[in-house]
Amino acid sequence: MLTKFETKSARVKGLSFHPKRPWILTSLHNGVIQLWDYRMCTLIDKFDEHDGPVRGIDFHKQQPLFVSGGDDYKIKVWNYKLRRCLFTLLGHLDYIRTTFFHHEYPWILSASDDQTIRVWNWQSRTCVCVLTGHNHYVMCAQFHPSEDLVVSASLDQTVRVWDISGLRKKNLSPGAVESDVRGITGVDLFGTTDAVVKHVLEGHDRGVNWAAFHPTMPLIVSGADDRQVKIWRMNESKAWEVDTCRGHYNNVSCAVFHPRQELILSNSEDKSIRVWDMSKRTGVQTFRRDHDRFWVLAAHPNLNLFAAGHDGGMIVFKLERERPAYAVHGNMLHYVKDRFLRQLDFNSSKDVAVMQLRSGSKFPVFNMSYNPAENAVLLCTRASNLENSTYDLYTIPKDADSQNPDAPEGKRSSGLTAVWVARNRFAVLDRMHSLLIKNLKNEITKKIQVPNCDEIFYAGTGNLLLRDADSITLFDVQQKRTLASVKISKVKYVIWSADMSHVALLAKHAIVICNRKLDALCNIHENIRVKSGAWDESGVFIYTTSNHIKYAVTTGDHGIIRTLDLPIYVTRVKGNNVYCLDRECRPRVLTIDPTEFKFKLALINRKYDEVLHMVRNAKLVGQSIIAYLQKKGYPEVALHFVKDEKTRFSLALECGNIEIALEAAKALDDKNCWEKLGEVALLQGNHQIVEMCYQRTKNFDKLSFLYLITGNLEKLRKMMKIAEIRKDMSGHYQNALYLGDVSERVRILKNCGQKSLAYLTAATHGLDEEAESLKETFDPEKETIPDIDPNAKLLQPPAPIMPLDTNWPLLTVSKGFFEGSIASKGKGGALAADIDIDTVGTEGWGEDAELQLDEDGFVEAPEGLGEDTLGKGQEEGGGWDVEEDLELPPELDVPSGVAGGAEDGFFVPPTKGTSPTQIWCNNSQLPVDHILAGSFETAMRLLHDQVGVVQFGPYKQLFLQTYARGRTTYQALPCLPSMYSYPNRNWKDAGLKNGVPAVGLKLNDLIQRLQLCYQLSTVGKFEDAVEKFRSILLSVPLLVVDNKQEIAEAQQLITICREYIVGLCMEIERKKLPKETLDQQKRICEMAAYFTHSNLQPVHMILVLRTALNLFFKLKNFKTAATFARRLLELGPKPEVAQQTRKILSACEKNPTDACQLNYDMHNPFDICAASYRPIYRGKPVEKCPLSGACYSPEFKGQICRVTTVTEIGKDVIGLRISPLQFR
Repeated sequence: MLTKFETKSARVKGLSFHPKRPWILTSLHNGVIQLWDYRMCTLIDKFDEHDGPVRGIDFHKQQPLFVSGGDDYKIKVWNYKLRRCLFTLLGHLDYIRTTFFHHEYPWILSASDDQTIRVWNWQSRTCVCVLTGHNHYVMCAQFHPSEDLVVSASLDQTVRVWDISGLRKKNLSPGAVESDVRGITGVDLFGTTDAVVKHVLEGHDRGVNWAAFHPTMPLIVSGADDRQVKIWRMNESKAWEVDTCRGHYNNVSCAVFHPRQELILSNSEDKSIRVWDMSKRTGVQTFRRDHDRFWVLAAHPNLNLFAAGHDGGMIVFKLERERPAYAVHGNMLHYVKDRFLRQLDFNSSKDVAVMQLRSGSKFPVFNMSYNPAENAVLLCTRASNLENSTYDLYTIPKDADSQNPDAPEGKRSSGLTAVWVARNRFAVLDRMHSLLIKNLKNEITKKIQVPNCDEIFYAGTGNLLLRDADSITLFDVQQKRTLASVKISKVKYVIWSADMSHVALLAKHAIVICNRKLDALCNIHENIRVKSGAWDESGVFIYTTSNHIKYAVTTGDHGIIRTLDLPIYVTRVKGNNVYCLDRECRPRVLTIDPTEFKFKLALINRKYDEVLHMVRNAKLVGQSIIAYLQKKGYPEVALHFVKDEKTRFSLALECGNIEIALEAAKALDDKNCWEKLGEVALLQGNHQIVEMCYQRTKNFDKLSFLYLITGNLEKLRKMMKIAEIRKDMSGHYQNALYLGDVSERVRILKNCGQKSLAYLTAATHGLDEEAESLKETFDPEKETIPDIDPNAKLLQPPAPIMPLDTNWPLLTVSKGFFEGSIASKGKGGALAADIDIDTVGTEGWGEDAELQLDEDGFVEAPEGLGEDTLGKGQEEGGGWDVEEDLELPPELDVPSGVAGGAEDGFFVPPTKGTSPTQIWCNNSQLPVDHILAGSFETAMRLLHDQVGVVQFGPYKQLFLQTYARGRTTYQALPCLPSMYSYPNRNWKDAGLKNGVPAVGLKLNDLIQRLQLCYQLSTVGKFEDAVEKFRSILLSVPLLVVDNKQEIAEAQQLITICREYIVGLCMEIERKKLPKETLDQQKRICEMAAYFTHSNLQPVHMILVLRTALNLFFKLKNFKTAATFARRLLELGPKPEVAQQTRKILSACEKNPTDACQLNYDMHNPFDICAASYRPIYRGKPVEKCPLSGACYSPEFKGQICRVTTVTEIGKDVIGLRISPLQFR
């Protein structure tokens, strides 16, 4: 007997298996009903409404119902989904012994100590029939599984068979039956035709406790207090006793037929369960308990499972193993079925019987070992007494007839296990647990003393795995020594990978995966039994439990692939197919989805191209994948799967992707999200997003402090006004303190009634008039004028030297495979505008974009692109003196005579080395390296010679910001000055003399800033956009790049900035022009037309063309307007814009003439003079800015460039130098 599940409880009097789910109901002597999951070994529910013992219990075959009957004379019908009793049936007058549902009709059959059997309709909740005839307690009554019969057992020593076909006929109209029952009185309550006794079986000498029908044959089994189990046969006319099974030595409590074999199971108060052979009428097996009497037996309707209830609980058991014996080699599967050895070819699916096995063993084959070299098999059989176990050695016939296979003579010997260890040798573990090596003649060639072991497994040629109580040992048979061992208790199966590099050790509830040397790679614990397993081609272990197919990767990751209705035994895994055997030994092929474990395997093996392919094409969903990626440190991959904004937000924060976190926060608009985003953005130094978060959460104190530390005094003044509007005196005063606004502080103190403090503030800070006016308000009799401290000092916050306009620079790390994939998806390049015209407002362009022109100014940007994010920067200062503003380290003179003859007794200091900053200047001709070294003068000279810079005022802030990043400071010891270190960008090979400084400004930083400029241009903030473009342009000479591609990108960046600055400045100038006269209107149209020849992003070119189109249409220059319309339509504008443009084009084509002659020839290529905003046609003399390349008429030579504001027009220079490659 194989025990599958066992419970401990009060005495179990009733049992019922669920027909489909792995559940069993137990009714207890203490009145409790328990619902157990015997596969998971867990208690699902308890039902406690009966008073006293519950003896009858039964599941309904289809509905979520069960019925119970107890010693409280009540029958209760329960719904286990609702977890409650639905109703109670009353009518019995004594203890109820059994209750059963009918397999087809809505009937319940109950047997009672009131000597009656009742049939109830559970739908109408009434008794439809009462069967009387027994003259003692009725101990059991059951429906026939297919016919209209009932069998009952009674303590009157009889078994009765009842015919209820009349009841079935009347059941067609439940109302009629009920009316008949209500109308009948007296003893014959159910009528003569409803149920009649068909057979009375007499033969037991004492009371009968149980009777049951055979599921398919006309047989009845009964058990009685006379300690006998009787088998009865019946036909239409009579019933008779067939045989008696004797062996119990106390009352037989219960007896049932085996559903699929010719066996009877019975249990007794003699504390035993016995199995009887129906054909031989003899006992086959006996299972005993020491202290518990058995009371009830139940057989599962579909599976080979039985349950027995006893004094201390119940057990669920099987009579024998159902695992088929099989062996796999290459594409061949050998397995045992119905006393035949069969061979299955996985490729062709050809399944043939290759030989017949010798009969004689009553036990099934336990396991198999196949030898492909000799085409031989070892079949091991385990007896209930292990010492009687045997094995058979067969050589498989080469030319087998599948229809009539041969039965070759096998060699049988005793032994627990036999395993091949070489092509002509196999090892046998004998009953004394010693190891015998035998040849193909089954002769012993060697006897080996091995460490204590109780099982052996194959481990490659010449090796075995030996199992003891708590470990597995790798043993070399030739050298007779132990090679390795691993701790795992009670291993049942061992499965090697195809290349023998990995092995899976399967225990009852655990799997340990090891390498060839038995080093444990991972441990997996399962709550339910592990059944089988096989290795996938990719090195993933696929295994089955009682109800799942699962996978395990050698790193320890495991999960569920699919669920199973019934256990299977995996033989091979290939691609999407799992080849297996079921418990009926039928080969099956199941389809699985390997995407999840292949995804994890690719991630572990860093095959990111496969991962990305799966992300884009496979349907990987569920929280488990997201949690896995998060746990393994791949939150950026998890972002691909997540649609839920809340999860996207947390993942984006985890991988530091502020942009996606901002999108999610906007969608969620939750205060907690904005607070978390603010914290992470603050850590990254992204003060623009921090500002937005503080604004969304209305955290005014933090917002004020942010403006203070970034030096944004203009917004700090706004915060002061907001605090005043909010009537927040504390915040109002604090902001005034930050700003150093004394008069405002005096006013606040005066308004809140603090006259003394207001007077002191005004008097101390020299506001004499205000102090005098406050002094007059004091009442000399009641109030004392405070004394002014003569030693008081002016408290003024320092003015910000470098207002922080941009975010803190971050290290430019190479994007991950996935982030790079996201970034490259759908974009034209790094310098392209990342703007969707449909989602961003274009109000700044709008007044000219419509025919109703209005030049009053620009509206504010939409939410998300407003002044907070795209705010205007501080005004730039004028010229400045390098010598006064910069403290350079003093040059140290080398002491004279140091190297010469020093006299004895005098200390001679060593020669002072070259400072790192001086080394930087010596090693580089790039301006930024000299700025980082603090050598501003040489940096200015380099900028003058290379790009013609003559006006250094606008460069002041950039110089100071760059210099601040040139060194790091740290406190070595307390009370000592700070020490400085100078980071090198070539730190790996810098040495002592070859270092060059690390540069904080990167090309990617400028490209990111370019996106902000595009957005400002889109929303019509032209002045702000020009300022930002110019800032990028001036920053380009302060870059250091490593390759020619980046040099080209930097030059392209300069070109983009020049085109936009010239175009936008011309647009600003155009908007300022009056338009009263025709000549003024013509000039406005000319400038709009010139703007259309700037090299802009398509989103901006659409807006420029719309403006020019409308202006020319109003001027009645229809021919030129039609040209603009066609260019506009080629760019693919929004549908409504395209529709309007087509209308204008249609109107223009009806009259293709120009009313006014303009200084504009669209067919003759030209450049725009950046000073006069007039065309310089090809072939005319032109002067250019040495940095931006902006074109000018010759009369502007020698002036300051209008684009850069720092360079001299037409100056002869070396050219832009931003890479060491340009000096080679």
